[in-house]
Amino acid sequence: MIAFLQSAAIPRVGGAATAAAMLAYFAVLAVIAAWALRRTRSSADFFVAGRSLRTLVLGVSAMAATLSGFTFVGGPGLFYGAGATALFIVLPAAITNTMGAWVLAKPLHDLARTRGVITIPGAIGARYDSPAAQGWAAVSILVALVGYLATNFLALGYVLDAVFGVGLSAGIWIGMGVTLAYTVAGGILAGVYADVFQGAVMAVASAAACWFALESGGGLSGLSQTSMASDADFLGPWGSRGPMLALSWFFVFGVGSLAQPHISHKYLMARDWRQFKWYPLVMTVAMTVALLLYLTVGIAVKAMVIRGEIPPLARNDDAMPAFLMHGVPVALAGIVFAGVAAAIMSTVNSFLSIGAAAITHDLPAAFRTAGRIPATAPADEASRLARGRWATLALAIGGALLAHAPGAQVAFLGVFGYGLFASTLVPALALGLNWSGASERGAIVSIATGLGVTLVGESLSYADVYRLPAGVPWSGVALVAAIAMFVGVSWFDRRPSSAPVKREQVSTDGLG
Repeated sequence: MIAFLQSAAIPRVGGAATAAAMLAYFAVLAVIAAWALRRTRSSADFFVAGRSLRTLVLGVSAMAATLSGFTFVGGPGLFYGAGATALFIVLPAAITNTMGAWVLAKPLHDLARTRGVITIPGAIGARYDSPAAQGWAAVSILVALVGYLATNFLALGYVLDAVFGVGLSAGIWIGMGVTLAYTVAGGILAGVYADVFQGAVMAVASAAACWFALESGGGLSGLSQTSMASDADFLGPWGSRGPMLALSWFFVFGVGSLAQPHISHKYLMARDWRQFKWYPLVMTVAMTVALLLYLTVGIAVKAMVIRGEIPPLARNDDAMPAFLMHGVPVALAGIVFAGVAAAIMSTVNSFLSIGAAAITHDLPAAFRTAGRIPATAPADEASRLARGRWATLALAIGGALLAHAPGAQVAFLGVFGYGLFASTLVPALALGLNWSGASERGAIVSIATGLGVTLVGESLSYADVYRLPAGVPWSGVALVAAIAMFVGVSWFDRRPSSAPVKREQVSTDGLG
């Protein structure tokens, strides 16, 4: 099994002003949690915000959930190390929001309204009338999700240690505790409205960091000249890592966006599918503002190292803290760190809610329907809410424990989790919802293929037993293999499973 996570703490940043900004941020989250707790009365409230979201809330919430610790901590570090190659992770954002709304929004919204679907595995199960497909999808989400949780808890530990000096381990547990508190209290409802606040903080922090990054080296032109004088490929067309990796990342992060459960899950929450007309614009504008620091901070730190203003970084993940220590006023560092924490917590909240739903709803539904667990009467809402909250607690503790294992960096785990989601869910979800010839067996085989190829391949690579040619990621290979198996097996079956969503179908599980 792949060993994950961290080495040593990052340097201390900021002072009383930074700490005060972070504490104020946590206080606002507490108020939102208290408000959401009073409004969370059912499992639909806890897992899909009562299916009541409007366009602006939906778009800003999806943006905040997308931009995790991978983006705010791993992203600048990845650009510092790989140059323009790292841009190919974010370049697809220009089309992925429109593509996602076009391919997924209406089918998932219809499933939510007509079949009472509250989860992505549930949508897959309803599409193929297959509890087995629902169960396999839930397993794949949980495998990727725990690693992704560890990624974000580790990033949050970095932030809290840098601000408060509590130590990396304590920072992980404190960050986990704060996020867990408002997630358990209000579920995804608390998370969505916290995301709106967090999205605003992220936008302000990103714009401020971008401005100071550009000012640190004479604008983008000056930073570019400094960087390319030392490394001609750094800002070349493909960056320092070459075209193979650049194009692989573009493929994985472009196509893979269609199967990120923390984003596609938002489509189940909308009040009216017609509001998706404006959703891509809202989310793209919000993401563009927030992603300004991805490029500017990475290149600014590279130039600062070349000019000798700061020593070479021991780890790429130190790029953002190093910039805040040397490139911005102390008071502003608090806002930027609050933005980083906002990005991390919004993503963690989404994953905790998705994972809890997989544990308490999808896996029991798959096993019960398969006859392994006797069918029982539908549980009351109090029981569902209690199980959801206990599952959320278990996932949070598991993610925090994994964040203490030695090994990888934030950027690696971000790419790994994203790739695993893509390879296991893109065929069955994105293709299956739009192709009537997709079969149940094709869906199951594709999920198993993506899961197996990613885990085995990444394990072999990590153990240095076998590595693919330079620039070829296992996530890309797994995604291609999963799509091929899905299309091939479905074509061989030559018969559609259930037809795409029909509006007259109604929920029979008590969750509609």
